[in-house]
Amino acid sequence: MGLESSMSEVITTDVAIIGAGPVGLFAVFEAGMLGMKAVVIDALDALGGQCTALYPEKPIYDIPGHPAIDGQGLIGQLEIQAAPFAPYYLLDQQVTHLGTQEAGFRLRTSKGAVVEARAVIVAAGCGAFGPNRPPLDGLEAYEEAKTVQYLVRRREDYRDKKIVIAGGGDSAVDWALSLVEVAESVSLVHRRPKFRAAPESLRKLDDLAKAGAVDLVVPYQLDGLEGDGGILNGVRVATLDGQKRVIPADVLLPFYGLAMTLGPIADWGLGLDHNHIAVEQRNSATSVPGIFAIGDIATYPGKLKLILSGFAEAAAAAHAIHPLVFPDKVLHFEYSTTRGVPTAAQ
Repeated sequence: MGLESSMSEVITTDVAIIGAGPVGLFAVFEAGMLGMKAVVIDALDALGGQCTALYPEKPIYDIPGHPAIDGQGLIGQLEIQAAPFAPYYLLDQQVTHLGTQEAGFRLRTSKGAVVEARAVIVAAGCGAFGPNRPPLDGLEAYEEAKTVQYLVRRREDYRDKKIVIAGGGDSAVDWALSLVEVAESVSLVHRRPKFRAAPESLRKLDDLAKAGAVDLVVPYQLDGLEGDGGILNGVRVATLDGQKRVIPADVLLPFYGLAMTLGPIADWGLGLDHNHIAVEQRNSATSVPGIFAIGDIATYPGKLKLILSGFAEAAAAAHAIHPLVFPDKVLHFEYSTTRGVPTAAQ
């Protein structure tokens, strides 16, 4: 399994999968079950897409066979499921160019890797996304030192630290409830007393605030960072009428949502519908022959934005791609219970 390629290397594969979230990883498995090799490209530096970026330790309840499984656990299982087919992962890089050629497609990434594939599956979730960053002086130094972070990968990393969380939505409230169990202190900053979160979460937050376990810093907003060389020691907050205070802090977690964009995908002529890619429901084909879209980025009448819907779309796309990769080979459908799991070498 490769993790990156040199700028001069050309990687030849059957299917190029753009997006390493749960649906993209399952597409590796479905392609592999039909004897097709896959290269997976993702802008993030780790597998998992939004599961890893947004809720690695939060439970997901609608995955068949798993009454509850957290995002990172689901990605780990999907990675294991895909492993027999030896996918080649190109992480921390974005597809910047996609062009056609006689044998399919040629893709180039932001790190100079070149991939030649017979077919392309776009499994890019909501497209390229990044955090909405607070407009604070000197923010970049704290980001580089990782004392300002926009996602929580592992709760244990925050044990015995002074945590300041900024935001008023589900992410801010949920992580306040979770990190209070391991952190030395948790302060939650919001510009108004009303939070936008699930009622049960708000009830728990209110109980913790009354017990002094969480400091609700309202109505305040971020005003500045205090520290040296990117090492944070305090977060300055202010009210709209100019009252200021400094909250001792080791880490600031601003949860102001994500800025999402299709990026270069918008220029590929794929028949966009309100920043989604319109596909045929039966096989996830786009308006460009040989390119398919699955998961949250794909749309069709009656579409349900569920991970399990994306799994089914991955299977349909893989079967539609098979005759493109093996034009002289008839595909006889077999259940996995009959066939088992073939290896990439077969």
